[in-house]
Order: sequence, then C-alpha cells, then structure tokens
Amino acid sequence: MIDVFISYAREDADWARTLADRLCDHGLKPFFDEWSLLPGDVVVHQLDQAIRRSTSGIAVVSRASARSPRALDEYAALVEASAERELRFIPVLLGDVDLPPFAANRVWRDFRSVGGRDWEDKVGELAAAILTPVSAPPRAPGKAVAEENLKAALPSPARPVTEPDQHTIVVCYAAADAEYGGQLADQLRRAGLPVWSVGDLLPGDAQFWKIRQQLTYAVAVVVLMSPQSQDSDDITRMILEGMLRGRPFFPILLHGDRNYHLANTWYVDARDGRLLGDGEVGMLRRLHEAEADGRPLEAAAVLPAPLERPPVPAVRVPVATSLDRLDGYLGEGRYEHADLQTTAILLEASDRLDEGWMRAPHAARLPGRLLAGIDAVWSRHTHQRQGFLAQRSLAQVHDRRHSRFLPLSMALGWRNSAEDLMPRLYHDFADRAGPGKRAGFFPTLRNPQNERFLDWYDQWTATVLAVHVRLGEWGDSQ
Repeated sequence: MIDVFISYAREDADWARTLADRLCDHGLKPFFDEWSLLPGDVVVHQLDQAIRRSTSGIAVVSRASARSPRALDEYAALVEASAERELRFIPVLLGDVDLPPFAANRVWRDFRSVGGRDWEDKVGELAAAILTPVSAPPRAPGKAVAEENLKAALPSPARPVTEPDQHTIVVCYAAADAEYGGQLADQLRRAGLPVWSVGDLLPGDAQFWKIRQQLTYAVAVVVLMSPQSQDSDDITRMILEGMLRGRPFFPILLHGDRNYHLANTWYVDARDGRLLGDGEVGMLRRLHEAEADGRPLEAAAVLPAPLERPPVPAVRVPVATSLDRLDGYLGEGRYEHADLQTTAILLEASDRLDEGWMRAPHAARLPGRLLAGIDAVWSRHTHQRQGFLAQRSLAQVHDRRHSRFLPLSMALGWRNSAEDLMPRLYHDFADRAGPGKRAGFFPTLRNPQNERFLDWYDQWTATVLAVHVRLGEWGDSQ
C-alpha cells in the first residue's frame, strides 16, 4: 500500500522532491514518480495504479500545475478517488495561486511564503493527517486551530437573509411524505395561496440560504408530522428556524405521534389521508391576506388554541438523541437552536411538552444527570461561558417567589435594567445575547410557541424559577 500519491508540475519538481523526502523522514511511503517509476513502465498505467493503491493524495497547486496537462489529469483523478472512496485529498498551495474550485472544497494547507521551522511543522502536520484514517474521531480538545481550517470551513462572511419578492406558506416534509406534500402544495396554489417547499429549489440555488430566507418571511410554516419527519434533522432545523423567527405553525399529522417540538401547538389530524378542509384553508388565507396587506395579525386570532388533552401523544425522543442534536447545534454555533432544543429536552423530561411550560413540582422530576449532561454540552462548546453552572456562578435562586425573577434576568443579561421591558418575540430577545454571546445568557428556557398567549411571560417566569430552584438542588449535590 502507498501512503500518499504526490502530484505536481515539472517546474515544481525540486520543491515536491523535498516534500517527499521529508515525508519519508516521518515514516511514510510516498509515490513520487522520479523514485517510483522504473524504465520500461507504461507511465499512465503506473500512475493510475498508484492512485488506486494510495490512501492519501497531495496535489501541489501552483501556477505551473494549472498549465500542466499531466498535473491536471492527476488532480482530476485524485478528486474522483476522494469522492468514490475514503482517499484523503490534500491540496497544497505553492506560490502565487488561487484555489481551484474542487480544492476549495477540501481543507487545504498553505505553503506560500513559508520556510524554516514553520515549513517543517507544516510537513509534520501533513504526515500526521496522512496517518489518520478519514473516519477517525475528532481530535482532542485544546489544540490550536490551523488558520487554513477556518478559511476552508468559513470561506466567506455569512450571506445576509434578504426579503423574498413574495412571502409564502412554507411546507416542510420528509422525503417519505413528498407525495402528500406535493398534493397539499397543489391544493393551496389552486386556492390562490403562495406556497414554497424544497421542491421549488432550482439548480444552482444556495439551498440552505434559500430555506432560511423562506422561513424568515413565511406567512405560516406547515409541518407534515410523521415518524420520518420527526427523525429528520433537516425538518427539525426548519422547525427551530421558524420558531426562532416567530413564524406561525400549522402542523398536519399524517401518521404516528405529534412532533416533539410542536407538542403544544394546534394541529390538523390527517391520518386518514385527507387534504385540508375549506375552513382550514381559510385560516391560511386569513394569515396570507393580513401579511399581504401589511396588517399585524396575531396567529392566535386565526389558529385554534391547542387541545388540553390531545388524543394523539407527542413523540418521546431518547435523551441520547436529544443531546446529540444539542451537541450538533452548538458545534455549528447555532446558540438559539440549541436554546430551543434545551427547553424541549427539559419539558419532555418533566412531562410538560403538551403544556410548553412547567412549575416546581414538574421541575422536581428533572434527573440530575440530565441537567449535568445538558450543562456539559453547553460548557464544552462555549468555554464555560454558557450553561447551568455558568448561570449559577452569576446568580442563584433558592425559592420560587416571583420577585426572584427580576434580579436573575438582569444577572444573566436578559434585561439591562429593572425598568427594561422584555421583548415579546424570542428572536428579538435572543439578539440581546450579542455577537459575542454574553456569558450566562443561555439556556433561557423561553418557548416561542407560548408567545401567542397573553400569559406567556408568567409561564416563562414560572418555568425559569422552577428549573433554577431545581438547579440549586443539583448544584449543591455536585
């Protein structure tokens, strides 16, 4: 087996030879054509075989390689091998050159203007990467992040979401529910309503940005609830994005139980396969007409209140799955999504998903190890700036008196002064965390789905005080 295939242009042979020599010093077996090809070999066959036998490939990207037919062929072969199997493809930049498009989709290393000890260190990093399997677990924490990692993973500033030409009813569904989703979209369009779903994405669209754009300005978010959509990380993200933006939800239950994040939301029961009735289409029409006219209209004035005892239960999600999702959101820096996920985890654990808030007797059911698990994820991803222990270091609550909420909310940065009014919408409230995410702000335990009720603030206050009293019991036992 060959550890690494080195592709380069003739003009870069001296530099590539030195690289190959240093990789040998690190115990690797490189394929370097000057050493590896023998007299009489059919070059193209030997190169093809070498790429097939290599576990990694280095492409020296330079101005010369951009003009070299052979280097371009080898580059294409390495890109194809990395897509078809677990070949680690590492572009290496040399001289004044820009990254080719496919190289930009790999984490690259920059050897431009690098020499001496820094050059040797980079070669050592290459060798370590080549010896690491593609499927290896993440590296140990505490190591410095290479500048190229950030440039490769975050190549440009986030694209701001702009208002679309038309605000639409966004229909969210998993692939298994696409047939019903398509029929529903057709029904709404025949009724003269603007509709958008992922089926409307066009070739070349920036899909994640487009989805965020549509959800940010959605007239309503229709979620087809099924076991498949519940298990879909993509649908969950769309729900959380819609909640973050304060959009009205219009769930439709196709089969199975109700969605975890929409447990305290009114829903349409379509388990018999029916499409929407005239009255249900009329609700969406009222929301659309108000949106089109620029008239403020509370969703609660149009959509029915959730049932106190829904005939269909909400899905129970394993704690491990919920924590994995929390870990994923924080790993991506999506603090608000992680905040909403945390609230859902605690509501489920206290058997209060249907209500969307809790009091002290319910919070008493929260297991200490669950609180510790949630805190560990927040703490690890935020350098101990967020999470339950970070909050307790700023303020502690020992009883549930309503007056305790004001100083707590000030200590955690939820309000700037005692006279400061709390924003009604979660999105405006979460913005107070600021670009640097002020310490102790999260988790907030706010449930955007409750903001359509007049007593949303009292529900939030009760939830926060109940959980923080429970945190005091848990913290004292640590």
